[in-house]
Amino acid sequence: MSSAVEQAPVQINLAWCKACGICYALCPTKALGADELGKATLVQPKKCTKCKICENHCPDFAISVAGGKRT
Repeated sequence: MSSAVEQAPVQINLAWCKACGICYALCPTKALGADELGKATLVQPKKCTKCKICENHCPDFAISVAGGKRT
């Protein structure tokens, strides 16, 4: 049994997110979705491939992806 807590692959700064929807529209695995206010949320963390499409296209720099592919 591991004592380490697995960190979510995507961190979203909700204070910076303006709910434009670009990130979840472009997410190839639909790991991202919208909350009740339309802001980005990680709805299926296990589906995230860390491709960084969301991070690279966020106009507000509200998303950061841990690890993943270099772009």
